[in-house]
Amino acid sequence: MIRFANKTNIPFTLLGNGSNVIVRDGGIRGIVLSLKRFLNVRREGNKVIAESGARIIDASRFALQESLTGLEFSCGIPGTVGGALYMNAGAYGGEVKDCLESALVVDSKGDILRVAAEDLNLEYRTSNIAKKGYIVIEATFALQIGKHEEIKAIMDDLTYKRESKQPLEYPSCGSVFKRPPGYFAGKLIQDSDLQGKGIGGAEVSTKHAGFIVNKNQATATDYISVIEMVQKTVKYKFNVNLEREVRILGEDEGVTDKKS
Repeated sequence: MIRFANKTNIPFTLLGNGSNVIVRDGGIRGIVLSLKRFLNVRREGNKVIAESGARIIDASRFALQESLTGLEFSCGIPGTVGGALYMNAGAYGGEVKDCLESALVVDSKGDILRVAAEDLNLEYRTSNIAKKGYIVIEATFALQIGKHEEIKAIMDDLTYKRESKQPLEYPSCGSVFKRPPGYFAGKLIQDSDLQGKGIGGAEVSTKHAGFIVNKNQATATDYISVIEMVQKTVKYKFNVNLEREVRILGEDEGVTDKKS
């Protein structure tokens, strides 16, 4: 598919689970490829090897089943393994870079490569995967032998924290903003009195200010407008720039330029 897209000059977009993505109301032009059926997760020694379409939650549950420790932090992250590598996903003090050994990828030419974790430039909620034009096929996580009951206790505690603090009762694209140096995005938004404020069907969650929820048939335009409102307000009140963690793809409705 990559080679075909290159040959025909058709725009190409890769999607995983779409859990940290907003697609503009006009949709995505060209080829959209999803790897959601790449679901296999297996063990080799003390390593868990997960295909990119598997949920990172399922990889953590498989590790628990095998009494392997190191992936507990990801037990509440809703995205795929490929998406988790793309953004170096993390939660509760852990992140992908802590346990990733390597990734099997397809490059922008359509060739298959194995890339060491240190060559992916995994930093806070970012990597060089997009810049390099890589598509992750599978990830190898280097873990350690642990005690099943201890691993389960950690995962149960993290799951409770997630369910009690995050607005899972409404659709959302997860945590919207990266953590600014020296601050917490949710605290800045809360202190800006933005919780419950919205545009159209989208509003800042009253349960966790770092989330923007779809309360009533929100469009992507509604959602993006709320993001911009939050950024402008926080900048005005605290002179802090909030950088999006969520990706925005596609084009607005009514765009007809085939070159766009």
